[in-house]
Amino acid sequence: MLFFACSAVSSNASSAATLPLPAPPVALQSLRDETLETTSPASCNLYLTAGANGLRVGVADMRRNKFVALEDYAFNSQASWAEQFQALAQEHDLLGQTTWNQVRLAVQNRHFTLLPAPLFRAGDEAAYLRLHHSVDPDYETVDRYVHTSLEIASVFATEKALAQWFHRTYPTGKMLHQTSALLEGIVHQSEVAAPRRLYLSLGHQEVTIVAVRDKHLEFCNVFAFSTAEDLIYFTILVMQELQLNPDQDTVVVWGDLMHDSELFTILRKYIRNIRFGNRPFDLAYSYRLNDVFEYRYFELYSLHLCQ
Repeated sequence: MLFFACSAVSSNASSAATLPLPAPPVALQSLRDETLETTSPASCNLYLTAGANGLRVGVADMRRNKFVALEDYAFNSQASWAEQFQALAQEHDLLGQTTWNQVRLAVQNRHFTLLPAPLFRAGDEAAYLRLHHSVDPDYETVDRYVHTSLEIASVFATEKALAQWFHRTYPTGKMLHQTSALLEGIVHQSEVAAPRRLYLSLGHQEVTIVAVRDKHLEFCNVFAFSTAEDLIYFTILVMQELQLNPDQDTVVVWGDLMHDSELFTILRKYIRNIRFGNRPFDLAYSYRLNDVFEYRYFELYSLHLCQ
């Protein structure tokens, strides 16, 4: 049985910047391997994510299949994503480069839906979203990403100005929804013939809940929450719908939380077998990233697994 859903929220897009750019986002973390060649990145991939949690930058050296840079920036909530990318790019030695092997940008919002790939028809993207989100053509654009191995199509809306800046700067770059990176990472880590398992990815006042069995996606939805009680309510609700037992079945968690946070404390209280997830397997990571909890930045790392 396959469950796909998403929640509708109002548009958060902005028109293309015509006024002076805002101040660049503030760096929260900047970790770089000394082997990173910032002036000649042709052998590296650039990975970007944008969402309520901020802007994140990752670099993977394709020759060594290794992440060699990770940066995290806090967004200015008064400016659009496009404006903040442009402001950062003006002074950033990595974003300013255009000779990357590949560039991928994942956007995080609730303006998306998933459907079986054989049912997807190009040109009908806005219609697929209509049940969950009304696209404003003045401020938004619609794109899609097809998961070839999963036979799933992801359709999503994002800022038109952001898409224009991205494709202008990186003509061969690919945009996708952050859930696509999450799904690719989870399925990559799951096991053949494994029983159904639940996975959580926590962002800013929202949680993406995914269920996978035998490397097949069975459920994916994003829930907004404002309290820890909301989080455990949605988690237990999904477990009940999927006939999972909080006292027996394992739940894996990634995201922006700490071991002693209120969110993890309440999850641990009601779910007996809960654990933090690992980084994507089969990749190498610079020793510079050793001080970062492995369950953080999972979607950024998982962009490496997207085609």
